[in-house]
Amino acid sequence: MLWRSVVGKLWFTFLLLVTVVLTILMVMLLRSFEKFHIQEAESQLVHHANMIANIYDGYTDQDEALMRIGQYTELLEINIILVNQGKKVMDKVEPGSWNLPLEVFYQNERLSQVFEGQSVVIEEGKFMLDDSNYTAPELMVAGVPLRTNEVDNSAVFLYQSLDVIEETSRETKGIIYLSAGIAIVLTTIFAFFLSTRITAPLRRMREAALELARGKFESKIPIVSHDEIGLLGMAFNRMARDLNVSMTELNQEKEQLSRILISMADGVITFNRQGEVMITNPPAERFLESWLYEDGVINQEMTPVELNNLFQKVVAGEKEQQLEMNIQGRSWAILMTPLYDADQIRGAVAVIRDMTEERQHDKLRKDFIANVSHELRTPISMLQGYSEAIIDDIAESHEEKKELARIIYDESLRMGRLVNELLDIARMEAGYVDLQKDEMDIHTFIQKVVRKFNGLAKDEEISLNLETIADLPTGYFDPDRIEQVLTNLIHNALRHTPKGGRVTVKVNRDENYFLFDVDDNGSGIAEQDLPYVFERFYKADKARTRAKGGTGLGLAIAKNIIDSHKGEITVRSKLNEGTCFSFKLPII
Repeated sequence: MLWRSVVGKLWFTFLLLVTVVLTILMVMLLRSFEKFHIQEAESQLVHHANMIANIYDGYTDQDEALMRIGQYTELLEINIILVNQGKKVMDKVEPGSWNLPLEVFYQNERLSQVFEGQSVVIEEGKFMLDDSNYTAPELMVAGVPLRTNEVDNSAVFLYQSLDVIEETSRETKGIIYLSAGIAIVLTTIFAFFLSTRITAPLRRMREAALELARGKFESKIPIVSHDEIGLLGMAFNRMARDLNVSMTELNQEKEQLSRILISMADGVITFNRQGEVMITNPPAERFLESWLYEDGVINQEMTPVELNNLFQKVVAGEKEQQLEMNIQGRSWAILMTPLYDADQIRGAVAVIRDMTEERQHDKLRKDFIANVSHELRTPISMLQGYSEAIIDDIAESHEEKKELARIIYDESLRMGRLVNELLDIARMEAGYVDLQKDEMDIHTFIQKVVRKFNGLAKDEEISLNLETIADLPTGYFDPDRIEQVLTNLIHNALRHTPKGGRVTVKVNRDENYFLFDVDDNGSGIAEQDLPYVFERFYKADKARTRAKGGTGLGLAIAKNIIDSHKGEITVRSKLNEGTCFSFKLPII
């Protein structure tokens, strides 16, 4: 609305001020002009009355005097009554004017003083006769006594209606009102012009402020003057520049904080005072998704009950709290600390770390000595027992001694293999892998490896098959190491596949890798053991593996060899349905 705008307020203020001033001036001018017109009319009547009296007194001949008076008053629009010795000698009445009887002058207290030798002027008066209903309108009357003789009752009376004065006043009022109207119109135009000049920069500032609110900090206000509004515009532009710098720095800090949170390996969850989740990073989101999946929670905005309880402890105790949870087979360590706003707690922040690998490594470190001791105890015991049998001459015949020596020799070989494998995997894990890479024809290489197991497969009554594609390019890898990997995988497949089963070796390729698969329909691996099959000494069935001569290091060595070739090895298996080990090697 106009009244709510600065333009409207300024216009109304200017118009009200000018109207008040003009009203006061008009009242004063109207009163002044009205008084001036009355005084001017009075002065004219008195002047003309004196002139007529002088003309009449200046002639001895009454007729000649009256003629001269008639000539003088011919153009004057005034009424004249000339009384000489109580009798009218001249009575001039303008058309449409009121004719006053002589008795009016005698009965009026003030006019009667003229006959006594005094000049009288009545500005506004109504005249009436005492013995009749005669009433004259308001008139201005001037009376001057004649001095031709000393006889009283001789005077000149001039009178005129006040309508003439009022007409002159009306014309003056019209001029004043017209001037006031013109002044108000000019004031309105000036007020709008001035208001527009004043408010135009303010409107631009408003538009620029809205642009700032939308984030467009490059908006500037043109400076067209150096007054207070110009200084305000300069201050606004400076504020916009400073705000742009501050917002840029704030956005940079926010982006940096966001990148830090996204790049963190640990999960971070920020809670407000009510325990609602405010900020999370990808690891924390994965943790929450795992918890929701395990507990079957549909509402994605809920937080784990354990976290809520931990949050309540942190807020109540105002100190950090720790918690460890197992979700989806993984171990999560949670550290939650309070967040302060000045002296009050405004929430809490939780750091969530996936401790699964650490816990597995701790367990492997603890089990390593036990596993090594377990693997070495049997051959050492057998070496000790059979050597004591020889020393104590328990074996009497040469054949028995030779049999004991053979057992001792086999166990020493087994210990040597175990020690060599331990040293080999230790060097690989330390990064000391000496690869002798060479260009190899994949078809020739894989046929050579599979051919070694044809006799064993035939003896075990297992079908060993090879499937390859025709357009395999030349590979570049260490043939001895890759043969070691394939030997381990095929041998494991043959050992764990019953008679009448099958083992299939497949070689394929994609855009960047050779793809090797060793697939069998044997006993398979339990689901809970799949994540750990490439760990050292890990055995899904220790009794079965030991009976078949395994040490639990073959797959760990195979994984290190594939990793050193910048490849990847995986396993898929279902219990009592079969197992498929797959690995891929870069083509170049």
